[in-house]
Amino acid sequence: MDDTEVPQAVIGDVPANFGEAVVLLDVREDDEWQQGHAPGAQHIPMGDVPARMAEIDTDAQLFVVCHAGGRSQRVAQYLARNGYEPINVSGGMLAWAGAGRPVVTDAGTPGTV
Repeated sequence: MDDTEVPQAVIGDVPANFGEAVVLLDVREDDEWQQGHAPGAQHIPMGDVPARMAEIDTDAQLFVVCHAGGRSQRVAQYLARNGYEPINVSGGMLAWAGAGRPVVTDAGTPGTV
């Protein structure tokens, strides 16, 4: 059992826009991502994170999200042990969509969670 402490952010504390300074790392599977994701999020499925860590900006504020918060918590703990300072998004994309935040597909059309 991993007891690495990772900060938790309720959806109201998560920025709505992402770029160079703030990264929202979505660790859901490809099919979940394709159904809908937060605009500007970075997608690396949970199982790919160890091999693709170099793609994650170490200088940016890092939020990690999944569907409900469980997988992202495990990824955040892994990243924390590897020198990152991640923040887990409590409630995941369910909370994101529930707060009325935009969900889009890769084509830019409205998506679903």
